Amino acid sequence: MSGHLKAVIVLLVLGVAGILGVRWVLPVFQESEQRQTSDARSTKGALRIGMDNWVGYFPLCSPRMRRQLRQAGYVLTCENDEADYRARFERLDAGELQFALTTVDAFLLNAAPLGFPGTIVAVIDESKGGDALVARQQELAGIGEIQDKSGLHIAFTPASPSEYLLKAIGSHFDIPRLRERRGRWRSETSGSSAALKQLLGGKVQAAVLWEPDVSRALAEPGMVKLIGTADTDRLIVDVLVVNRDFAREQPEAVRTLLDTYFRVLQEYRDQPQQLHGDVVASTGLRPDQVGSMLRGVDCVGLNENGAVWFGVSPSGVLPEQGLVETIIATSRILVESGDFAQDPLRDGDPYRITNREFVADLYLRLAPPADASGRADPLARAFPPLDDAGWGRLQEVGTLKVQPIGFRRGTAELAFEGKREIDRIAALLRHYPNFRILVKGHSGLRGEPAANRLLSQERAEAVGRYLRVTFDIDTNRVRALGFGASQPLPRRPGESDRAYAYRLPRVEIALVSEAY
Repeated sequence: MSGHLKAVIVLLVLGVAGILGVRWVLPVFQESEQRQTSDARSTKGALRIGMDNWVGYFPLCSPRMRRQLRQAGYVLTCENDEADYRARFERLDAGELQFALTTVDAFLLNAAPLGFPGTIVAVIDESKGGDALVARQQELAGIGEIQDKSGLHIAFTPASPSEYLLKAIGSHFDIPRLRERRGRWRSETSGSSAALKQLLGGKVQAAVLWEPDVSRALAEPGMVKLIGTADTDRLIVDVLVVNRDFAREQPEAVRTLLDTYFRVLQEYRDQPQQLHGDVVASTGLRPDQVGSMLRGVDCVGLNENGAVWFGVSPSGVLPEQGLVETIIATSRILVESGDFAQDPLRDGDPYRITNREFVADLYLRLAPPADASGRADPLARAFPPLDDAGWGRLQEVGTLKVQPIGFRRGTAELAFEGKREIDRIAALLRHYPNFRILVKGHSGLRGEPAANRLLSQERAEAVGRYLRVTFDIDTNRVRALGFGASQPLPRRPGESDRAYAYRLPRVEIALVSEAY
């Protein structure tokens, strides 16, 4: 190759490199020039949150929040992905989003395959009536009928809190049918309104709805709410997740976002009509629709985040750790429903997906007094007394899934394993704080009927007493009844005499209520 040709090639290479360099450098220069010669010079960065149109997310993504965060130097963008959780966490993993709003169950389901690219830094809200299982009373009067109801069809939105509510009911009340991933009872719809349409049109016997469709359904004659999140606690919980790299590299941005959000949320709590008006203006929905939606959500402020959910204690008071308990309970439900073969968290450690440092910093800096959350232990809720007639008028909501509660042979003295099982039952009861508890003792078929009834009564009373003393459950909430051998279980096909006799002595825990 001649020297002349080499020179030409070198010039060409340099020219191309120069053109590419200009094309790369010029935008950078223009970006810097624009920022330095405008009000954008005070902008510290852009924050993007993946979300959907759940009303509980509104305060975080409201115009008021964006304005106040802009004053702090950050541009906030909330990107609605129409509840595509998988895409939401893929974008969080790729760094396209710094934050994601999600329910705890959706986080476990969709972030586990990605190795959990984010951690939970705040609890945003709980569904408190926003979701419910509604049915035609003549066709399905209670939860207990679901398992054996022939031709049953339930409409619901898959991959949503509606489906998770069904999974929780199936797990807590031992209804295997609701844990079926491809059961004939499943009538999957694209949204609550479509599920409501199927229910009102008589195509299904029940539907899982969210507000305002719950209120619309219950306004129709013959409709009954079998169970809803108004009567649950720590079941459907929404949280804010932050990308791990972003939290490590820009902690001040995370702290500023949370500080601003909790201030905005407090402003809305002080001015509920302003929140109502802002939601109406942003969504275009009717005021009555917005009202029913807002009544179905319980937003969680800074004090509750610190004292109740993240276990921050400024004064040595033993704190709750509601978030960790919720993650553990949710993981158990998803495993029982077949979503995971085993706990999706490595070593079963829920602390791998939580990060309390940001809430703790804000909470302790504001130095709230002990018990500032104002939230009582759901197990310690007070109930008015009822006489025998009052208890007789209560309707059973459902029987909790209970493993055999062990007693010392022939006595009403709880064995160690029996106490452990009641401890597990108490964890379930935390999810259902509005219901009274009926403890039902049963015996085997052998023996003197009067003695069997007495022993079954004493065992039921022992379980009720353990619940009251150990977990501070109100005496007026619990009633113990012994039935002896008068209510034997149905025999399973092919079941041996020995196996059947083993199942008969038992203690059942039923939830009952005036409202259902």
